[in-house]
Amino acid sequence: MNRPIRFVAVFAAMMTFALLLNVTYSAAFRQPGLNNDPKNTRVRDAEFSQNRGDILVGGTAVARTVATDGQYKYLRTYPKGAEFAPITGYYSYYFGRTALEYSQNAQLTGTSDSQFLQRVTGTLSGRKPQGGSVITTINGRAQNAAWNGLAGKKGGVVAIDYTTGAILAMATSPSYDPNLLASHDLPATQKAWKSLNANSSLPMANRASKEIYPPGSTFKLVTASAALESGRYTPEGQVDTPSSIVLPQTTNRLGNEVDCGNGTVSLTEALDNSCNTAFAKIGMSLGQNALREQAKKYGFDSSIDSDVPVVPSLFPGDMNEAQVALSSIGQYDVAASPLQMAMVASGIANDGKLMTPYLTQSVRASNLQTVWRHHNTTLSHPTSRSTAESLQKMMVSVVENGTGGAAKIDGLTIGGKTGTAQTTKDASPYAWFVGFSENPHVAVAVFIESSDTERSEIAGGTLAGPIARSVIQAVR
Repeated sequence: MNRPIRFVAVFAAMMTFALLLNVTYSAAFRQPGLNNDPKNTRVRDAEFSQNRGDILVGGTAVARTVATDGQYKYLRTYPKGAEFAPITGYYSYYFGRTALEYSQNAQLTGTSDSQFLQRVTGTLSGRKPQGGSVITTINGRAQNAAWNGLAGKKGGVVAIDYTTGAILAMATSPSYDPNLLASHDLPATQKAWKSLNANSSLPMANRASKEIYPPGSTFKLVTASAALESGRYTPEGQVDTPSSIVLPQTTNRLGNEVDCGNGTVSLTEALDNSCNTAFAKIGMSLGQNALREQAKKYGFDSSIDSDVPVVPSLFPGDMNEAQVALSSIGQYDVAASPLQMAMVASGIANDGKLMTPYLTQSVRASNLQTVWRHHNTTLSHPTSRSTAESLQKMMVSVVENGTGGAAKIDGLTIGGKTGTAQTTKDASPYAWFVGFSENPHVAVAVFIESSDTERSEIAGGTLAGPIARSVIQAVR
């Protein structure tokens, strides 16, 4: 009898030990994930009765919590709803969290490691837990300029301080009001969700950082980077600019949008006038591997470890020569977000060093003490310093002498690159402008998906350039 009893006792002890080990592991390591799981209704109900921290732009709350007398003691509100929606995201009972409401949830609820001491002192003093405030990097004036510039258009704008990676503006249009999804009238939030998702204009699409599009001629900055890095090209070196070329192994002809001389011009002049044939030939001479590696150094084909809501931009895989030619000018299957193209401009403007983009500058606990600060990190070194300096001068020439004149600002050094990306035969082309200012240190990308402009008048310089200029002027 002793042997079976011992077996049962040992087995029970092992099971008890395993249970204690699992509880300890869950408490130590799984708690954040379990708390943030939107299916955890107990935590969700508790959070809806908690005083969630503010999301601040300067000293202004763009997301805040107000006390109520209903079932849930606090209501999340968004005073400047649609304008800041791609930054704040929404906090909804049924539909979870997005953007900063998601990535900074632990800070906003006061459950982060950085607020451990405040939780302990609050518990000892009998106070209810209160979330910390997230101070963003957004420049209110720049955000207003981006938002107003997109009025009546579909598109997105991103502005970055290229010396730090701080996002200064991130606007998308059309947008939506997060208050509709944060309401305590839960049936109304469900109706709003269905309506927003059924809207053909896709107001919940974050066109600034979570949607990707053909970047058109703005991608020539990547091709020019690869060309200069190869050592085979210089800004003053001559490149062929035939009026058109036949794409290899096809009968299709690729031409230029403007008269590029049908001869040879310097690489700088080819960028000034956005000569398709020149960059297609350069891309084919470099080969797809060189182009792909250069694109990856700027962030293509990879995610970013950041609080910025983002999807990876894409550079196509195995291609034939014709596809390489088209990819060199930002067509075929190349796809990028405005954030990605702002990162290209950032890496160039910052002398070949690309900083990781971020939205949260610091976190302040409920006792107003700063408990967390962002530390700048380098994402990559896309080019050498000398290549970046050459590209800066070439981009300044685009604004001074080429297609980017609409972005010119008296008294400031502005560099840029325009782009007009073809989509389908029946759809209007996309208009782009990518650029930077020397002081203030701003890199900007403006993307216009559609507007009321006549198709024949759609161009990156005329549509997107003025918005970029306004954003830079707002930061100044």
